[in-house]
Parts: sequence; structure tokens; C-alpha cells
Amino acid sequence: MSVETNILIGLQRATARPATLAAARAMSHAGEHAAAWLALAGAGAAVDRSRRREWVRAGAAVFVAHASSVVLKRVARRLRPEHDDLTTHVSTPSRWSFPSSHATSTTTTAIVFAPLLGRWTALLPPVMAWSRMALGVHYPTDVLAGTALGAAVGILSERRRTEEAG
Repeated sequence: MSVETNILIGLQRATARPATLAAARAMSHAGEHAAAWLALAGAGAAVDRSRRREWVRAGAAVFVAHASSVVLKRVARRLRPEHDDLTTHVSTPSRWSFPSSHATSTTTTAIVFAPLLGRWTALLPPVMAWSRMALGVHYPTDVLAGTALGAAVGILSERRRTEEAG
């Protein structure tokens, strides 16, 4: 058994309770195809006319992050965790796990939405990373790679935004 599988089993044993799994499933559904993050960007653009451009840019960054992770999954072709002592608590759209698209899009969201919504968005990536492992659908390196990819896209987007702002 791999070190990562042992970590997942330990994480599930320590944190998998009805209430925590319900929260993890809610995060999973929100992050599916970056839907909640893209919807939030769209709503922000529709409602916050004075910052419409910033909301559209943020949504575009989230879209690019998610699409990049999906392409990388097709290249890496790492199978999702599977072990008799692991329970998968949600369905997944594919059998590929590396990198975590949820971690990628959520990390980008935290970075590009922070100027629009506040620093509290920094809480999203660790919660999403935990949820993907607690639900048994990602290895730790999947969420770490997704977080790194999402951070890279978010930082590049924010750097460009601030350069354009002068």
C-alpha cells in the first residue's frame, strides 16, 4: 500500500462523519466543473456594474484554470484512489485524478475573487483539498498539484490585472 493511500485511509477514519461528509459533498458539488465559481463571476458581472470587467476577468481565469487541469488529467491519466479500506463518497465525471480540477479552480477562485470579495476566500482551497481526499476521490499529490496549478493561474491573472491598473 502506498504512502498516499495510507494518508487517505487515515484522513477518512479521522474526519469522515455524517456532518463532515455532507459539507465535503456540498463543496464537491459547488466545485464540479467550476460551476459555482463561474456562476458567482457571472452574477458579480451582472450585479456589480462598476467592477464588471474585474468579474469577467476573474471568471475567465477560473475557466482557464479548470480547462488546464482537465487537459492535464488527460495527459497524466492517473487513476483515482482505490483500496478496500477507502470509501468513495461521491461520483466523479472521469476516472482520472491528477491534478484535482476542484483544487485547481478553487485555488484560482480564492486568488482572483479576493480583491472582489475579501481575503476570506483564502479559506476555500484548504477546505476543498480536504473534501476531495475525505470523499476518497483524490490522492494528496492530486490536490497539491491542483492547488499549485490554480495558484499559478490566479497569480498570473492578478499580476496582469494590477499591471493594467497601473
